[in-house]
Amino acid sequence: MKLSRYIISFCLLLFSFFLVAPSVIANSPTVYKIPVYKEVEKGLYAFLKRSIEEAEDAKADAIIFELNTPGGFVDSAEKITNLLDATSIRKIAYINTEALSAGAYLALHTDEIYMTPSGTIGAAAVIDSAGNAADEKAKSAWKAKMINAAELTGKNSVYAQAMVDDSVDLPEFRAGPGQLLTLTSAEALEVGYSNGTVKSLGELLEKTNLAKANVVETEETFMESVARFITHPIIVPILLSIASLGLIVELYSPGFGVAGTMALISIGLFFFGHLVAGLAGYETIIIFVIGVLLIIAEFFLPGGISGILGAAAIIFSIILAGGNIVQMSIAVLIALTVAIMGMVIIMKFFGKRLKAFNKIILSDATTTEQGYVSNENRIDLIGKVAVTMTALRPAGTIRIDNERIDAVSDGSFVAKDKHVTIIKVEGSRIVVREVAEEEAT
Repeated sequence: MKLSRYIISFCLLLFSFFLVAPSVIANSPTVYKIPVYKEVEKGLYAFLKRSIEEAEDAKADAIIFELNTPGGFVDSAEKITNLLDATSIRKIAYINTEALSAGAYLALHTDEIYMTPSGTIGAAAVIDSAGNAADEKAKSAWKAKMINAAELTGKNSVYAQAMVDDSVDLPEFRAGPGQLLTLTSAEALEVGYSNGTVKSLGELLEKTNLAKANVVETEETFMESVARFITHPIIVPILLSIASLGLIVELYSPGFGVAGTMALISIGLFFFGHLVAGLAGYETIIIFVIGVLLIIAEFFLPGGISGILGAAAIIFSIILAGGNIVQMSIAVLIALTVAIMGMVIIMKFFGKRLKAFNKIILSDATTTEQGYVSNENRIDLIGKVAVTMTALRPAGTIRIDNERIDAVSDGSFVAKDKHVTIIKVEGSRIVVREVAEEEAT
C-alpha cells in the first residue's frame, strides 16, 4: 500500500516537473555565439548568413560575434555588414584577440563591443590585391564607410578615421604621420570604442545581463569550410590555372587521362565552392555548359564563330560566378597566361611526340634537301659565258644559247653587249661577273 502511494507521488512530481520546466526554459534568454575567425572573405558570408538566419528562426535575444581576424576584403566585409544591419537581434562583438581592418569594420556595425585584455582593434587601411596601398578613390570611399559605421553607434568618428588615414595625428595613441591607429582594450574603453573588458565569455554574459542565457554555438559545416577555402582570392586563380592547363594538355594527348580529370575536378571545385558560398547561381553553370557545347561544336562547324562564342561564354560564366568582376578578371587573365605558356612549352618540346598535336600543326619543313623547290634551280649555268642584252644596274637581262635570262651583276655596272660569266645560282637569282674581252674570245 505504501509502495503504491510512493509511486503515485513520484508520478505526480514528475508530471509537475514537465509542466514547470518549459516555462522556466522559455523564460531563459537564447544567445547565439558565432565565430568570425581568420580572414574576412567571400566564403565567410555564407556561414554568417546561415547562422544569423538560425538565430532569427529561434527568436534569439542576442548574437555574440566572437572576432579574431586580421581583416580581409572590403567587398566581403560590406556584404557581411549588410547582414548585420538587416537583423533586429541585439548584436554584440566579442573581440577575442584582434579585430583589425575589415574586422574593425564589422565590430563597428554591432550594438556593443567587448574586448579581452589583450584585444586590439584598428589598422584598417585598404590595400589592393597585390598588397599595395589602394588608390585615393578607394581610400576615400573606405574612410567614409568607417566614419559612418562609427557615427551610427554614437562613437567619435575621429578614431575610425585614424584607423584608415595615417595623416590623422593622435600621438597619445601612437597614431600620426605614417602610422595607423590601433587601440588596445584599455584605450578602446577610454575613447568609447569598447563597452567593457572581459576575460571570458562567461564574464561577457554577466556584463550583458545574459548570465542565465542558453548559449547556442554555431560552427562551420564541412561544406562551408571547403567553400571558404575554394573561394579565397589566392586559391581561385590556382584552380582556374590547373583547369586551363589540364585542358590544353588533354587536347594534345590521346584519349582521356590525368590532365583532363584534373581540369574537370578543378572547374567543378570552383563552381561548387561559389555555389555553397552563395556567390553563384545555377545560371552560371548553365552558361558554362553552353560554352563547352559551343566549343565542341567548333570541331564540326566551319568558320570559328562557334568556338569564339563558346570561349566567351565560359569566361563570362566564371567571372559571373566569382561575384567580384575585378578579382575574377585578374584570375581569368592569370589562367589564360598559364594556358598560353603551357601551349608554347608543349609545342616546343613535346609536339612531335603527340599524335593529336601533329594532326593540327604542320611540322614538316619544305627544304631543298628534302626535295622541295619553289622554282627550277639552274645550277648547270654556273661557269658559262653570256652576253648582256641590257645594261646591268645591277639587274638586267642576259642571253645564253639564244635564251633570255634575268640576272644581276656581282655589284659593278655592266654595259650592254658585254660578256659576263655566271658565277652563282640561288634559285631564280643568277649572279654574273663581267669578263675581259680577251677572256671572252
